[in-house]
Amino acid sequence: MLAVVCDNRLAYSLIALFLATTTAFAQPARQTHPSNTTENLRGVSAVSQQIAWASGTHGIYLRTTDAGRTWIPAQVSDATALDFRGVVAFSADEAFLMSAGPGDQSRIYHTTDAGQHWQLQFTNSNPKAFFDAIAFWDPTHGIVLGDPIPDNSGQLKFQLLLTTDGQSWTPVPPSQLPPALVGEGAFAASNTCLAILPNNDPNIWFATGGKAARVFHSPDRGRTWQVFNTPITHGPDSAGIFSIAFRDGNHGVIAGGDYKHPDQDGLNLAFTSDAGKTWIVSRIFPQSYYSAVAYDRKHRDPRANTLGEDQARIRLFIAAPKFIYDFRPPKDPTRISPPKKSGIQFNALSPYPTGGALFVGPKGSVATIP
Repeated sequence: MLAVVCDNRLAYSLIALFLATTTAFAQPARQTHPSNTTENLRGVSAVSQQIAWASGTHGIYLRTTDAGRTWIPAQVSDATALDFRGVVAFSADEAFLMSAGPGDQSRIYHTTDAGQHWQLQFTNSNPKAFFDAIAFWDPTHGIVLGDPIPDNSGQLKFQLLLTTDGQSWTPVPPSQLPPALVGEGAFAASNTCLAILPNNDPNIWFATGGKAARVFHSPDRGRTWQVFNTPITHGPDSAGIFSIAFRDGNHGVIAGGDYKHPDQDGLNLAFTSDAGKTWIVSRIFPQSYYSAVAYDRKHRDPRANTLGEDQARIRLFIAAPKFIYDFRPPKDPTRISPPKKSGIQFNALSPYPTGGALFVGPKGSVATIP
């Protein structure tokens, strides 16, 4: 579980700062507008350049329909004690919320009328359960990941729920899942420890931390699994892989570190070109703790599968508490940092369908990069 402190009360525009150790040129960020909340935001979902949702502590969710000029916050009724770590939106009217917390604090909600009414679809009944991430292939097919809980034999298994109608949720049988290690879990830091691909692709990946930093991969929507070790920093409960993303069935990225030591250099960023079987640590130096990573949805070079990671025209966004990387390999990433006195920090990000990304963080921080 990630905890970050920030005293920013509104969303601000970011100011790009030149840092010679990590970037050649600084990139300005688009001006953003007040989010009208001071809650800690960890969920964000950009439907389009105009429409986006965000979510956070005390049952809060936010919505904009005018490209961020106006953010309207609201609370889900009877959910003020919940922490909405994940949101997936499909329009200005339809969205799913996932809360994270022990036992019945882990829930799934759905609205089709812009939040005027919320349907409680699922409440976790296991007191040892803890939801970590939610993702959807389309409005009726989705998946939720939860931390390991003992099965009937006492063996630890990650919790996975699937929906095929957008209404009811069915657990993946624990017998289909590989065992977790003692002290291994997933991080509900940015709703990105779980990765799927669009267009009804059957692949599922999720990443872990704590005593192990591993990637679990299913090529058939949860029926069979493989588990792969990674070089990412791990050991303490506060360290491991916090975020995973794939741009196709083979090429992906993992990011993390130790959130209790965010400025500590380490093996915190790595890439794969074989669906997660092997991972190559990024050459960025120094590295630090990263809470979220995502590919730019516009930059999808059809030659990427044959050119290789360094030659393909790809773009990555990486969120750290105090800065953002705009990364276009093989070039060094552009580091974008807010003014130190602003108190702005970042937890999560969501790429726009037409390029760029939306970032959210503590105390209602909201920012965009075109």
